[in-house]
Amino acid sequence: MAFFALSRTQPLRLLSATELAAEYDRLRAETAQLRRAVTSHAVIDQAIGAVVACGRMSPENAWEVLREVSQHTNTKLRTVAENVLTYARGEAVPDFDTATLRRAIDRSRACAVPTRQR
Repeated sequence: MAFFALSRTQPLRLLSATELAAEYDRLRAETAQLRRAVTSHAVIDQAIGAVVACGRMSPENAWEVLREVSQHTNTKLRTVAENVLTYARGEAVPDFDTATLRRAIDRSRACAVPTRQR
């Protein structure tokens, strides 16, 4: 059985066993990275929803709150999102600075343009 590679510079090229193994490893790593990205996005989206509900703000402002907390605490955004979800469930989060989260929510709410009441 022959395996071929497609690329812009070499449209159809026969792969050696070594090249095939390397391509397999590359694709496995890429697949794992994509799976992590999809999971991270889901966690971050859920945390945005929690901040929207708890902070009574728009999703855009909630995103900024998460980003601000991440930057001020030097913590990855996904970790902040996981901690926010744990905190929103009422569980203790040992290394999570809830005061920074509260300040970010308060700042965002203070800066938000009030919407007109209907």
